[in-house]
Amino acid sequence: MSVSFSDLSGSSVVTGNPLSIAPMMDRTDRHFRYFLRQITRCTLLYTEMVTSAAIIHGDRDHLLGFSPEEKPLSLQVGGDDPAQLAQCARIAEDFGYDEINLNVGCPSDRVQSGNFGACLMAQPERVAEAVAAMQAVTRLPVTVKHRIGIDDRDRYEDMTAFVETVASAGCRHFTVHARKAWLQGLSPKENRDVPPLRYDDVYRLKQDFPHLFIEINGGITTLEQARDHLQRVDAVMIGRAAYDHPFLFATVDRDFYGQAVEPPTRQAVAEAMVPYIARWVGPQFKLNRISRHMLQLFNGQPGSRAWKRHITENACRVGAGPEVILAALPETARSPFSLALEAP
Repeated sequence: MSVSFSDLSGSSVVTGNPLSIAPMMDRTDRHFRYFLRQITRCTLLYTEMVTSAAIIHGDRDHLLGFSPEEKPLSLQVGGDDPAQLAQCARIAEDFGYDEINLNVGCPSDRVQSGNFGACLMAQPERVAEAVAAMQAVTRLPVTVKHRIGIDDRDRYEDMTAFVETVASAGCRHFTVHARKAWLQGLSPKENRDVPPLRYDDVYRLKQDFPHLFIEINGGITTLEQARDHLQRVDAVMIGRAAYDHPFLFATVDRDFYGQAVEPPTRQAVAEAMVPYIARWVGPQFKLNRISRHMLQLFNGQPGSRAWKRHITENACRVGAGPEVILAALPETARSPFSLALEAP
């Protein structure tokens, strides 16, 4: 989805998607994405990272399947082999994704052992080769998510050399996690918090590469912060805050995308999930695989604790379905619709 946001950014790039929700392992699966779509229709969503080997050799329908309502949607891929990544790009286009994103930011040991993720920042030519191979076989935008730097290779000049090399292969969209990554000594969780944020380096990157679409990521928890960043860069990616406070995005379509829509209520979001849940739950699929993503819907509101407790205690029982969600609604959020559906 391409929208104008020149009122939010002074950048020379005037089209794109100003907000996205970061790819997060064990979080941004298809059920979370469908849930988020009941809150925001416009924000760009990402899959969890899927390795190139899994896409080529695994169960593609299971790994890559999504509902049309989830779009606009980007597939994040992890890998380092240009030929394999090109094959993944073709597959992504065939599945109907809107974009393919190469992960050059994950610092986990498992990812490093496959020679992809953040360690690829030390191999910009390899990343450029991969980007060129993907772009040669697909019409989809090929984007890159990376860090400020890795280990002792974390000077601003190191990042610009990486970006310049990859941009020479045709990449025009860079999402920068505004921290360096330590490939040894810190866990992935610690790498999200311990290295200091360096927003100014991302702002400077946009100044030095005005023709590129620069998106900032890392430590952004409010829409006010997002607006501030959009004065200096083209887009903002929000991660954990989107999962822990999903209703944060309720006003985004109106306020960031100019859509003439009223923000949904939390009750309406919960009720909109009822038919979706009914389609999925069954003997081989428990409610908690969807409901776990909904636990924070009432975060910070009266009744939030009871909402989470009721769902947690009931979502794993045999036969649990949409009635668990409706019964968990705080009294203040119940509607005639939800009460009628709860009735035996």
